[in-house]
Amino acid sequence: MRVYRSSTAAAVVVACAIGLLAAPGAAFAAPAPPGDSVRLEDVRKRLDRLYHEAAVATDAYNAVEEQVTEQSGTVSDLKKKIADGQKRLDGLKNRAGAAARAHYRTGGGLPPGAGLILSDDPEDFLDGAGRLKEGQRATEGLIAALARTQVNLRIYAEDAAANWDELERTRKKKDSAQKKVKQKLADAEELWTSLATRERERLREMELERERAAQAAWLGSGVLDEVAAEGSGAGGKAVAYARKQLSKPYEWGAEGPGSFDCSGLTQQAWAAAGTDIPRTSQEQWRALPRVDESRMRPGDLIVYNTDASHIALYIGDGEMIHAPRPGRSVTVAGAGSMPILGVVRPDM
Repeated sequence: MRVYRSSTAAAVVVACAIGLLAAPGAAFAAPAPPGDSVRLEDVRKRLDRLYHEAAVATDAYNAVEEQVTEQSGTVSDLKKKIADGQKRLDGLKNRAGAAARAHYRTGGGLPPGAGLILSDDPEDFLDGAGRLKEGQRATEGLIAALARTQVNLRIYAEDAAANWDELERTRKKKDSAQKKVKQKLADAEELWTSLATRERERLREMELERERAAQAAWLGSGVLDEVAAEGSGAGGKAVAYARKQLSKPYEWGAEGPGSFDCSGLTQQAWAAAGTDIPRTSQEQWRALPRVDESRMRPGDLIVYNTDASHIALYIGDGEMIHAPRPGRSVTVAGAGSMPILGVVRPDM
């Protein structure tokens, strides 16, 4: 049985990415001067909510951005097919025209009987007539190919128009999600800057106290008594990548190399290990195989909050690496410092 220490590493203020927007556009008042009944705990809850809402919008933005990328690729492929098809169509038209002109020059426009009568060498004429028939069949083939190419071009054009319309709708969703992120972060920044320096310091102390208590309770439950000390080879590579990102800033919608959001970090860590996983924390939770906490090993992903709004990389000894939220950097924290929804394993 492995004995684990209680981690006192600084954890996070709130979940970073993804869930349901709560009370969009809710207004708030700046904290009152000393002596007012507004408590710092209330301020903390409001900040938590605003950062959570920003995280939710970030996840929506990331998901829609993936759609935009995919749809843009589809439209680009269709445009290439249309260009290639038009080039083929032009070539077929030229070949068909040349065949028709050759057919006319060789007497293809005369009735077969007249051609035989007028010919000085009937045997040579009959040989030529055979070749002419082959030419006629080739011309008919060209015409059929022309028709097919024209049909394909029309289908490609219709598909491109439909995909373009869908792309425009998706881009509008992306813009909307982006505005929500910026608004929530602006609200949080306004609330934070309205605090006096001593209030900010006390608020951070309260956050750390709460996180340390949650971590101690989690470790005290014995959940890690039988947890593996080592991960798989791929898991080890993912952990190594994440460690190299420590101290890089959180940035919503970012997936490296200079900054990350929470799911961008986990996605890139596993990409470095040779495994592609979805972009958002909710999709990572939905798509990846789940394992019990008691079977957790380094490299696994820990999903937090009931709405899967945050995700981190477990590194062993009861700790994880994650990108917490705006204003913070990629850091090591206690894996139990936030409410755990579950654990997933990309390389199962």
